[in-house]
Amino acid sequence: MSPEILIAFIAACILLGLTPGPNMSLIMASTLSSGLRAGLTTLAGTTTGLALLVAAAAAGMSSVMVFMSEWFDVIRWVGAFYLVYLGVRTLWQLRRRAAGAPPPPHRAGANLYLEGVLVSLSNPKVLLFLGAFLPQFVDPARDPVWQLSLLAGLFVVVLAAVDVAYTLALTRARATLDAARLRLLDGAAGVLLLLGGLALAMARRP
Repeated sequence: MSPEILIAFIAACILLGLTPGPNMSLIMASTLSSGLRAGLTTLAGTTTGLALLVAAAAAGMSSVMVFMSEWFDVIRWVGAFYLVYLGVRTLWQLRRRAAGAPPPPHRAGANLYLEGVLVSLSNPKVLLFLGAFLPQFVDPARDPVWQLSLLAGLFVVVLAAVDVAYTLALTRARATLDAARLRLLDGAAGVLLLLGGLALAMARRP
């Protein structure tokens, strides 16, 4: 695999990482509402889910891909409804706090992590897309298994790096705001979750 192909692949991964989607919405919402630790925990969950999907695509697990294809609509609707539920809950809690109710307790890291895994796995478009995306960068004259393994690992690492970058940027921006504006961020987090659910609901087979 030539350096030019690797550079093109990494550039494509960065663009994909910057494209809004359910994972980005969930990570940004966690960061805006609860700070860096919550954002990174959620990010760890979405990255785990992504790694599982990428591993399945790179390993050529046809049975998994057939299952995801056949149950595409069911899986994406489960993820979409879950994101909408999280968004509605966030906005409802914000309304209660505005009415004088005490803030809800901090959510456990395990819950944030599992939410990230669930939302990431509930996007079957990723697996079907990777089945078409990764082979385009494989040199047929060389070992395809080694190349697919390398590309799969790079895909996860690059997307995780992009996620970490915007999570840190959001955290720095959040640290400069006062309490009133932090409440606005909670509202923004709820809206982001609703938009993520809408994006997943509107997903179509690649």
